[in-house]
Order: sequence, then C-alpha cells, then structure tokens
Amino acid sequence: MRAVHLRRIDAARNMARYYALDVQPTLFGEWALMREWGRIGQGGQQRVAVYGTEGEAAAALDRQRRVKERRGYRSR
Repeated sequence: MRAVHLRRIDAARNMARYYALDVQPTLFGEWALMREWGRIGQGGQQRVAVYGTEGEAAAALDRQRRVKERRGYRSR
C-alpha cells in the first residue's frame, strides 16, 4: 500500500529514532493504519487503528505524518 518511513537523529542528544506508518487491508474488509516506532537498531512498539475505508486510513496516515514532521522527523 502506501508506507512512510521517518527518522529523527540528533547526535548531540544521543537520539536516533524511527517512525513507520502503513495502510493495509484487514481480513474483514476494513483498513488498518499500522504504526511502529522506536530506537533505530532495536525492536520497537506497534499500534494498529482500524478504519472503515481506505480514504479514512490514508487521511489518518497523512495527519500522523505531519505531526511527526513538525516534531523533527524526516523521510529516509
């Protein structure tokens, strides 16, 4: 589908984080926004939000991407 991979690296603060977003269909005909985040090189956390349509899930992905970009995350 449409995947977004973001990174935030700040050597002065010993910060190396990633944030991944993806929209995927579920087995029940809905659409899921998959989010994964954590420290680069280590296992992260995941969260799934289910939406009724692909458009709703894509809009949620765009909103979350903008929030993370305002916080300093950049595309790889």
